[in-house]
Amino acid sequence: MNQRPARRPAPRPPEGTPAPAELARMARSGLAGAARVAHWADTALGPGSDGATADGKATLSEASAERASGDLGLTPAQIRADWDTARLAGLVEVHGDSARPGWRLRAWDRDDSAVLRGWVALFDAWSLAHPEPAEFEAAAVAEVVSAMPQVLSFLQLSAGPVPVEQLLDLLRQRVTELRTERCEVPYDTETGVATGGGSRSAVPVAAVPAARTDLADRAPADDPAPAEDAELAPLLDWALHALASVGALTYGVGQATLTPLGSWAVWVKLEQICVAAQSPAGNIEVAAEEMLRGCAQLRPNAARAEYRAWLAARPVGRAVGELVAAARGEDALLRGLAFEALRVVGAPAEPDVRAVVDEPTLRPYALLWLAEHDGVDPEDAHEVLTREEATWLWVDTAAAVADHGEAPLLVRHLESALQPTVPALLDEVRAVGHPRTVQVLVALAAAHPDPALAKAVRRAAFQVHTGG
Repeated sequence: MNQRPARRPAPRPPEGTPAPAELARMARSGLAGAARVAHWADTALGPGSDGATADGKATLSEASAERASGDLGLTPAQIRADWDTARLAGLVEVHGDSARPGWRLRAWDRDDSAVLRGWVALFDAWSLAHPEPAEFEAAAVAEVVSAMPQVLSFLQLSAGPVPVEQLLDLLRQRVTELRTERCEVPYDTETGVATGGGSRSAVPVAAVPAARTDLADRAPADDPAPAEDAELAPLLDWALHALASVGALTYGVGQATLTPLGSWAVWVKLEQICVAAQSPAGNIEVAAEEMLRGCAQLRPNAARAEYRAWLAARPVGRAVGELVAAARGEDALLRGLAFEALRVVGAPAEPDVRAVVDEPTLRPYALLWLAEHDGVDPEDAHEVLTREEATWLWVDTAAAVADHGEAPLLVRHLESALQPTVPALLDEVRAVGHPRTVQVLVALAAAHPDPALAKAVRRAAFQVHTGG
């Protein structure tokens, strides 16, 4: 029982991968323009500086872009491109209509890991760094973006130049798999058979075998591959150019090759998938609520490892949505654990957390999360709460302890209240109107060893119950 499980040895990158310091040097070089614009904005537009904007916010307005153009000797278009790159790499953090320097900018010259994380963030956002042309259909673009991880994995395993024709064939296979998973094949409404191009509509599962039979009986000249190639080839060209624009690969003369940074980043992503597959508690495939319940009995470090594995196995947006939905439930313990998992998510969860600040049930948790995200020490973060919000959070936490903990824990929780005396606590607890107030007070009265205090708490519970 006292033996700890063997820890998975730290994986080593493929042979020939440059050292982290050299990779960081490459990333700094590729992001030099973005860092320069971010530093300029910090100095020229930051609140309190001589060049601060009228509203004191570091926003890049038309006037700011023109001023940066003059100060840095670049065109406004270059300034805006570098500004967008800085945002995607986390050198600049945008909050609503204001912007501020990201923590990576502060650590840019001294912390190689911060630089590499910034570059990986840009790599993850390659489709935003180089937007697709307007003539491409959104659905087709989404399919290619979803299929590109497999293309990148193939490039990484090839460890050298790969002909574009081979990548196009791989892309076509992966897109076909994605469409099959959705029970969707290209369909010609005039002939009633599957085709390779044109508009697509969902075909009933029962109709797929017949469509395939009809397709097999047709002449080779009607092979759908050329039509699919005509659709996918320009999309693959866009994707490769976009990845080249962020420094992940080189593309030209009919072939593509991952750069050392790109190869390392793909390897990192593959390792994350391996970590997800080796989830310590085996909660990878379950919904957020069930995963949080599985983490309730884990120590903090083990729970965080489980959160990371669960998050690595699904898109961030969907994961955050599931966690927020779990936090809205009636179980107070899951509410607290959901926000612990959102702390592991970090910056990508900020918009969703800000969106729930006005929900009374989630407001204290959201305010604490945002304070810590903004750099406030976790021990001081409670100062952002009003007295009423802090009392509401105390009752909510007590409800979690009453439902899932032991009586001594509930008694010790009494000591964490802000109020100096029990009568003052009871008065404020009754005033905040938490829906679990009666149950919490009854449980506390049953757990407390002091008969006089227990009697006072029971009386308060009865008064709340009767509306007194």
